[in-house]
Amino acid sequence: MKLGVIADDFTGATDIAGFLVENGLATLQLSGIPDNAELPVADALVVCLKSRSCPADEAVVSSLAALAWLREQGCDRIYQKYCSTFDSTREGNIGPVTDALLDALGADFTLICPSLPVNGRTVYQGNLFVGPQPLSESGMRHHPLTPMTDSNLLRLMDAQGRGRTGLVPFNTIAAGPEAIAAALTTLREDGYRYAVVDTLTEQHLLDIAAAVSDWPLVTGGSGLAIGLARLFSQGQAETARASGHPMPGRCAILSGSCSQMTNRQVAHYREQAPSLALSVEECLKDPTYPARLADWVLSQGPGPAPLIYATTTPEVLGDIQRQHGAQAASEAVEACFAALAERLVAAGVSNLIIAGGETSSRVTQALDINAFHIGPQIAPGVPWVRATDRPLSLALKSGNFGDEGFFSIAQEFFYD
Repeated sequence: MKLGVIADDFTGATDIAGFLVENGLATLQLSGIPDNAELPVADALVVCLKSRSCPADEAVVSSLAALAWLREQGCDRIYQKYCSTFDSTREGNIGPVTDALLDALGADFTLICPSLPVNGRTVYQGNLFVGPQPLSESGMRHHPLTPMTDSNLLRLMDAQGRGRTGLVPFNTIAAGPEAIAAALTTLREDGYRYAVVDTLTEQHLLDIAAAVSDWPLVTGGSGLAIGLARLFSQGQAETARASGHPMPGRCAILSGSCSQMTNRQVAHYREQAPSLALSVEECLKDPTYPARLADWVLSQGPGPAPLIYATTTPEVLGDIQRQHGAQAASEAVEACFAALAERLVAAGVSNLIIAGGETSSRVTQALDINAFHIGPQIAPGVPWVRATDRPLSLALKSGNFGDEGFFSIAQEFFYD
């Protein structure tokens, strides 16, 4: 076993699993910690938790349990995966989980590397950018659970961790792996517990990976996995992703994300395919609503997959939350999507495209899928995945990933 990954949500897990596969590591994604059932052989294991926005102590407990299980499987290198926009609050959960994993592994120093340049996530002078915008000026400042109002990773980590955070700046990163390794050693000797690394290009990720490939714990978004996978694999990407390729079959799209990109994707797709907006009021009041939505989806003829969406603008979302309560509205919508997915799969839908981390989590849990093979990437960080125990494929998309044509592009893989 070459790498064990602890991911803090479902789309984050498929994000990193996709990059591992694309760079040559046969990867198995697990919905939580599995029982003792025998698993298919893989180079990397990705355990997906629901620990991004739960109470910090719960995130720590579940992450330590995942660590213990991965070590039992022979994983000596552990990767703590969080979002490339560092989704967290002042209290956590990234810092507390990092500290707990360091303690459990007997380590005292690790890397903070959320960068994913291919999707516009870069770090310069310790500040995280989303495209040309500092994180605090991006759409993430409106996130309903983890609004990101500070772009500086050193301040963010100092606020929620137990130690000090240092920086390996751009000039050092550009000098290559040996310079990076030396700078990291200096920070550790100077008493720092975490090191933020400036990262502007994929080559920077490859050089950083070379400097830390033998560490017991690294933390980051999915980008660093590109470099680690290339170091650990023999370049067998085509073989690695074959077992997760989707098959032709009926498809439906469920969109719960309200991110800026998902709003654009929904608007673009609605121009070419049947679509229906989810009613929060119906979700809250009518227990038959999922059945009615399923009937609508199943009544659509051949052609582009029908879309059910709760995606809306920050202004409308704010009105909904004020009227119904943020938690109650969110819970009702996710429960509706989960019940809808169950009905669709029971009726023979074999491919689901799902937008939004919370929506993906609830749907996957409702369908009782415990493990996935990872297939080809639809967009950077978004692969198709296939259940190991049945002919069911999912595309689990984090809110801001993919371009405007994502929903249509995903369906082209049925005919490859």
